[in-house]
Amino acid sequence: MKLDRKFLLCSLAYAIAGMCVGIYMAASKSHSEFIAHAHILLVGFVVSFIYSLIHRLWIEAEAVAMARFQFYLHQLSALVMSVGLLLFYGGLFQAALDPILAASAFGVLVSALIMLYLVIKFPKVGVAN
Repeated sequence: MKLDRKFLLCSLAYAIAGMCVGIYMAASKSHSEFIAHAHILLVGFVVSFIYSLIHRLWIEAEAVAMARFQFYLHQLSALVMSVGLLLFYGGLFQAALDPILAASAFGVLVSALIMLYLVIKFPKVGVAN
């Protein structure tokens, strides 16, 4: 499966997860996880969807190992961040989660920097610069 489709499928999974958290918050009348909800939707859904579009429309990096690494780094970091924030704002393991959340945030940042590199280094042939 191509990276654009992998990013798209992951983004839709995060959209569903984010909506489920939103429904849970509405049903419980407790919005303590709203920060986790926002991160699931933004980092998981929106950023993954944008990366899908970038792969589809602007870069030719399917065979580049760095592109595959970037995909897995972003997905792992977004997943760890999402679960970690749900646990943190749910009041579980708060002190132990600080370094894990910091590492996941750094992973998301590094994956964005790698995407910038891929956009600069591997433009799709025929795309105006």
